[in-house]
Amino acid sequence: MNVIKLLVSTIAVLAAACLTSCQKEQKQKDDSMNLNPFFSEYNTSYQVPPLDIIKESHYREAFEEGMKRHEEEIKKIAQNSASPTFENTIEALETSGELLTKVSNVFFNLTGAHTNDSLRAIEKEISPLLTAHNDNMYLNADLFQRINVVVRKKEHLTPEQLRLLDKYYKDFIRKGANLNDIDKERLKEINKELASLSVKFEENILNQTNAFQLWLEKEDLKGLPQGVIDAAAGAAKEAGKADKWLITLHKPSFIPFLQYSEKRDLRKKVLMAYANLGNSPEHDNKETLKKTLNLRLERAKLLGFESHAEYVLDKNMAKTPENVIAMMDKVWKPALEVAKKEAQQLQKMIDAEGKNFQLEPWDWWYYAEKVKQKEYNLDENELRPYFKLENVIEGVFFTAEKLFNIKFERKYDVPLYHPEVKAYSVLDSDRKVIGIYYVDYFPRSSKRSGAWMNSFRKQSRVGGKEVIPIIVNVCNFTKPTANAPSLLSLEEVSTLFHEFGHAIHGLVSDCTYPSLSGTSVPRDYVEYPSQVMENWCTEPEVLKSFAKHYETGELIPDELIQKIKKASLFNQGFTTVEYMSAAYLDMTWHTLKEPFEGDVMAFEEKALSDIGLIPEIIVRYRTPYFRHIFASGYSAGYYGYIWSEVLDADTYAYFKETSIFDPEKSEALKKYIFSSGNKENPMDLYRKFRGKDPDINALLAKRGLL
Repeated sequence: MNVIKLLVSTIAVLAAACLTSCQKEQKQKDDSMNLNPFFSEYNTSYQVPPLDIIKESHYREAFEEGMKRHEEEIKKIAQNSASPTFENTIEALETSGELLTKVSNVFFNLTGAHTNDSLRAIEKEISPLLTAHNDNMYLNADLFQRINVVVRKKEHLTPEQLRLLDKYYKDFIRKGANLNDIDKERLKEINKELASLSVKFEENILNQTNAFQLWLEKEDLKGLPQGVIDAAAGAAKEAGKADKWLITLHKPSFIPFLQYSEKRDLRKKVLMAYANLGNSPEHDNKETLKKTLNLRLERAKLLGFESHAEYVLDKNMAKTPENVIAMMDKVWKPALEVAKKEAQQLQKMIDAEGKNFQLEPWDWWYYAEKVKQKEYNLDENELRPYFKLENVIEGVFFTAEKLFNIKFERKYDVPLYHPEVKAYSVLDSDRKVIGIYYVDYFPRSSKRSGAWMNSFRKQSRVGGKEVIPIIVNVCNFTKPTANAPSLLSLEEVSTLFHEFGHAIHGLVSDCTYPSLSGTSVPRDYVEYPSQVMENWCTEPEVLKSFAKHYETGELIPDELIQKIKKASLFNQGFTTVEYMSAAYLDMTWHTLKEPFEGDVMAFEEKALSDIGLIPEIIVRYRTPYFRHIFASGYSAGYYGYIWSEVLDADTYAYFKETSIFDPEKSEALKKYIFSSGNKENPMDLYRKFRGKDPDINALLAKRGLL
C-alpha cells in the first residue's frame, strides 16, 4: 500500500513538474510574442513599421506564426458550411494573412535595401517555406471549389468586385488548381526549388559586385572631372585607403569613369568586370539560371502552355510572344540603323584623334561624351551643379502638386531603417494625410544595385476601413563627397522622376482591395505611370522650379535648357539598342519549348547575333546577371518598358497639344491611370483617359527613330 502511495505521489510530482515546465514554455512564448512588434498594432505614427525596434530574431517567429494563422484562416474559409458568396470566400481570402503580409512587407524591403548575412540566411530558409505555403493555398481543392461556385453564381457585384473575383479564379488556375494530385505535388517541388534558385542568383550578383575594386593611382585620374575624383577618394577612404582612389561596380561610380577616363585599358577592365557579373568561378550563375529556365518550362507545360513566355504573357496586355516580337521589331529596326550611324560617328572621332583602333564597347561612353560636347556643346559636368539631390526632390514634389494636387512634408517622428533614409507625409488638397513616403537614395554594400519602388503597406478600404499606403523609393545615386553635396547626372534625375512615378502610382491609389491597388497591374503596364513622369523632368517650367546652382543659387540658364533639348535625341540609337537587345534576349530564353542543356554564353551570343546586335554595343544585361528575369518579376516581361513607353509617349504628346499641366488632362491622368490600380482592364482605362488607342509613332518620334 505504501509503495502504491509513493508511486501515486511521485507521478503527481512529475505531472506537476511537467505542467510547470509546459506553463513556463508557454509563458516564454507569450512573452516573446508580446515583445515582437509584429504581433500587435504598431505604436507609431500612421502605423508605420517600428523599424527602430524590429530585431532580426523577430522575423522567423513572425513568419512561422503568420503562416500558421493564415493556414487556419484558409481552412476556415474552405470548410465554411455556409453557401459560398463573394463576401465569405473572395473577400475573406483578400483579408486573410494579415500578419504574414505585415512581416513580409518589412523583411523583403530590407533584404533589397539593407541586408546582411543574417537576413540572407533567413531569406534562404524562409523563401521556399513561403512558396510551399502559397502552393498549399492555391492547390486547396475545397477552396477552389468555393471560388468556382461564386464564379457560377454571378452575384450582383461591382466592377471592382468582378475584377477581383476574376483575378482569384485565374490565379488559382495558373497556380495549378485544376491539376491532378501527382502534378500538384510536382508543381510544389518546382516552385520550392525556383524560390531557392532566385535567392542564390541574387546573392551571387551582390557578392561579386561588392568584391570588385579598381584601385587608381594619381596617374590613373587623367580625364576624370573633380566630382568623379572626389567620389572615388571618398569610396577609397571608406574602404580604408585614404591615399588612393576606388572605382566600384555601382553605377554612380563606374558610369562616369567610362565617360571620362582617358585610360582605355582601365575602361575595358571595369566594363568587362560589370559584363561578367554572375559569370566568374566564385560567383557563377550559369547552372543556377539553366535550372531556373528548365523548371519554368516544366511548370508551363504542366499548366498547359508550350513555353514560359506563353504562360507569363497570358495575363499581360501583350497576350502572346508573337505580339511582343511584332511590337519590338517596329522599334528595333530603325533603332539599329541609328545606332550604326552613331558608331560611325564615334569611329570618325577616334580616327580624327589619330588613334589606331576600332571602336569597342568600353569606348562608346567615352567618345559619346566627347561627341556630345563637340556637337551640342553640352558637358554632363556643366549640368550636375544644378541638380543637387535635395533640389531635384523638390522638383518632383512640385510636379506632383501641379499634376495631382498633393503635397509632401518631411516627417521626423517615424523610425527609419538607415540614417540615410528620409520620410514624408503625403497630403491631399484638404491637408488630409493620404500616404507616407520613404526615400533611400545612396549605394552601399548592403543594398542591391538598381532603382525601385516598394511598399511597406498598400492602400485599401475593405469593409470601409481606410488604410493609407506606405511607399518607399530605393535608388543608387551619386553620393555627397567631402567637397560637394550629392550632384546628380541628367540620367539620375530622369531615374528619380521615373521611380517617383511608381511611388505616385502607389500613393494616390483609390481602390477597395489591396490585390488590385497601386502597382498591382499587368507587368507590361506597370512601367507606364513611372515612365510618363520622366517626360516632365526636362521641361523648362519644371527645371526652373528646382534646377538651382548648389553654390550660387542661380537658376539654370535658358542656354543650358536649350542644350538639353537639342541633345535629347543624341545617342538614342545606343540607348534603345542596348535596352531592346536585353528584351529580345529575355524572350529568346523564355520561348524555348525544350529543356536547355547547352552552353549559356554560346546561346546568348547566337541570340544577339540573330537580331543583328553590333559588336560595339554590349547588351544591357548579359544572361548571368540579368536579375530582372532570374531574380525578380520580369521573366518574359522585360519588353514591358518599351510596351509601356508606347503609352507614355502617346500620353505626353496629348499633353503637349495644350499644356504640360493641363488641369482637365491632369485630373483624368490621376483618375484613370494613377488612382485606378487594376480595377479595370488597363487598355480600357487608357482609352477612358486618352479617348483612343495609343499610337506607336509617338514613341518613334520621341526617340528620334522615325
